[in-house]
Amino acid sequence: MARIRVVFESGEPEQEIEFDPRQAPFHHDGQPGSILDVLLGHRVHLEHACGGNCACTTCHVVVKSGLGALSEAQEQEEDMLDKAPGLTPMSRLGCQAVVEDADGELLVVVPRYTINQVSEQG
Repeated sequence: MARIRVVFESGEPEQEIEFDPRQAPFHHDGQPGSILDVLLGHRVHLEHACGGNCACTTCHVVVKSGLGALSEAQEQEEDMLDKAPGLTPMSRLGCQAVVEDADGELLVVVPRYTINQVSEQG
C-alpha cells in the first residue's frame, strides 16, 4: 500500500492516506492515480480550479519526500509550474504527479498561497 501524508501550510489538520495505486482513478480529477485524484477520492480537499487539466497552478504541492515514487514531470507541467508562487525544485502539480510506486511513501506540503486566475477574473 502507498501512503501520502499531507501537511497544510494554512494550519489545517494533517492528513494521512493509505491506498493501492492500482485502484485508480479514485475521483476522476487530474491524471488517474495523481496526488489530486487520490486526495479528492479520500475526501481531502486540494484546490484545482481547472478541474485537473494542467491549465493552472492551484493544485501546486511540494513533495518533501517520496519524489521518486511519482511519474516524471512532463513539459506542459513544468511550463505551468513556472507560474506557481513558492516554486521549489520539489514542486509538482497535484493533477499531474501520478503515484507509480505501489509501496511509495510521500510527504506532500500544500502551500498556503495559490493563484486562482479563474476566481480572480470573476
